[in-house]
Amino acid sequence: MMQDLVTGRIRLAQIPGLVGVMRPKQWVKNGFVLAPLVFSGEFLDAAAVGHAVLAMVLFCIASSATYIINDIHDVESDRRHPVKSKTRPLASGRASVPAALTLLAGLLAVLVLAGFVTPKVVTVIAAYVLLNLAYTFALKSWPVLDIFCIASGFVLRVYAGAVPLNVPVSSWMFITTLCLALYLAAIKRRQELLQNGTESRAVLEKYTASLVERYAQMSATGALLFYSMFVISSRPSLVVTVPLVLFGLFRYWFVVEALNGGESPADALFSDWQLLLTVALWIGACIWALWPIPV
Repeated sequence: MMQDLVTGRIRLAQIPGLVGVMRPKQWVKNGFVLAPLVFSGEFLDAAAVGHAVLAMVLFCIASSATYIINDIHDVESDRRHPVKSKTRPLASGRASVPAALTLLAGLLAVLVLAGFVTPKVVTVIAAYVLLNLAYTFALKSWPVLDIFCIASGFVLRVYAGAVPLNVPVSSWMFITTLCLALYLAAIKRRQELLQNGTESRAVLEKYTASLVERYAQMSATGALLFYSMFVISSRPSLVVTVPLVLFGLFRYWFVVEALNGGESPADALFSDWQLLLTVALWIGACIWALWPIPV
């Protein structure tokens, strides 16, 4: 009986660590799943909102599963890392690998069951999981390809948001999403290099800060250009949002350069009220511009 009580306390003590392994703060990235809902103008349709939110929730589950796999794979190297050894639950001992495997099995089971409810969305999510498995076990050591793998995950998020709504996604939206994600990924690599050197990731030995900075500049320019072309060609009413996008890119670069952020885009977003306000204003402006006009 006493042993069971002790075991129970140990399990309860691991709950915060297991929540940390799921990285809920990173779920903000899955907001990209809702982009087709907004830009298609379906945000007033309760059924469409339900389908889009379900797709986003499933993507949160899938992304958490990939984080767990990544952390289990990297647990030994993370234990030797000066920062990750304290912040990563598995590396720091706040959660055990067996407990993380149990949680992983539960998350994957939910996704399998969801496949019977919304098979098309889960098919896209399966592609995302396979991409991340390839990234974790091989591709994250390949320069340039590693950045494109990260960015492709955002494109799949947008596609997953469009599938349950049965709406076409503009090619402009796909390429804009790709460029924006490449910008964030390149910034992440730059900050990793400047803050931790080449020891934090093997692939960083093949990069230089100036190289990934040029990648970031080119991607940011592409994101702004393609978003503007999307607005002009497909959604002229969204022209009011272009200055917000431009300010957001400028402000994010300021957070990176002056405030030494950017290694985690989610942390950079939540730590800067101007970035948060810009995103909120952009979402509000998009909804206002796309609000259906009564006939």
